Amino acid sequence: MATATKDQIVKDAQNSSVRVEIFDQAYNLRGSDAEYILKLAEYVDTKMRAVAEATNTIDTVRLAVLAALNIADEYHLLKKKQDGGSTDYQKRAHLLADALDKVLGDGVPGNDRKAS
Repeated sequence: MATATKDQIVKDAQNSSVRVEIFDQAYNLRGSDAEYILKLAEYVDTKMRAVAEATNTIDTVRLAVLAALNIADEYHLLKKKQDGGSTDYQKRAHLLADALDKVLGDGVPGNDRKAS
C-alpha cells in the first residue's frame, strides 16, 4: 500500500500540500486538512489494489474507473440507507405527534367533552 507519511506533508500559508502515492503513481494534492487527504488517498489506493487483484487487469485507467464505481456504489448504498432511515423516523414521529395531540386534546378547555 503506497501513501504519504506525515514527514511528507509540506505546509504553506493557505493550505497543505501533500505528496501521496496512489497505485504507485505520485500526486501532489492541496487542501485544508492534510491528514484527511492522506486518508482519502489510502482509501483509493486500497480500492484500486483490491480491484486489480480481483480482475487481474493492469490497465490503470480501467482500474481507476472500476475503483471509482465501487466507491460510488458504497456511497449510494449508505446514502440510501441513511435517507430511508430518516424517512421511517419522520413517519413514526408524525404518528406519535398525532396520537399525543389526540390524548392531549381530550383535556383541553373548550373541548366538546364535559368535565365531570
